[in-house]
Amino acid sequence: MSIIEYNGVEILRKEHVVLKDVAFKVEPGEFVYLIGKVGSGKSSLIKSLYGEVPVKTGEARIFDYDLKALKRKQTPYLRRKIGIVFQDFQLLTDRNVYANLEFVLDATGWKDRASKEQRIEEVLKEVGMTNKSYKMPHELSGGEQQRIVIARSLLNRPELIIADEPTGNLDPETGEQIINHLYSIAKEGTAVIVATHNLTMLDRFPGRVMRCEGKQLIS
Repeated sequence: MSIIEYNGVEILRKEHVVLKDVAFKVEPGEFVYLIGKVGSGKSSLIKSLYGEVPVKTGEARIFDYDLKALKRKQTPYLRRKIGIVFQDFQLLTDRNVYANLEFVLDATGWKDRASKEQRIEEVLKEVGMTNKSYKMPHELSGGEQQRIVIARSLLNRPELIIADEPTGNLDPETGEQIINHLYSIAKEGTAVIVATHNLTMLDRFPGRVMRCEGKQLIS
């Protein structure tokens, strides 16, 4: 069963049509690139997936949620099933790596201290950052910060990871390491959508390509 299914969807921002007649599916474990020029609708499409941009026309389903009928109180539960990797990291600068990750677990209903510690250790190990939990974000390189962001996105064992320009602030070598890591996650069964301008990655890490162009999604 597809984890995302859009059919005849129109994406609006401030009453302006950004994308029209959007139709696509994403399957579990699929690795998908979303490409297109700045302003072509990539970010708006991504934000519609986690309820930040409303869907008012067509059919839009993600997991068991009908995005057209999504209620505000349902949005946090939807977002727990999605890991989001931002270009600008969005780490809390006033606390260390461990506390950043613990904050997410606290916010998503984790209560048991031992369970939280174990899960934080697991995700840090997964991204090769086990010895960095005491560091403050400003003490980490851009690539290290992005690894922590990936760790954060994995905390609740999401069925989908959305990475919005995850290599945008990184040098090419570090960017390749980040895409490689996301690629590995997809191979383990988690669907990954990567919005990117970096088309060199498409040859190195092949996946399905969807392109926003002329208010259309071409896939």
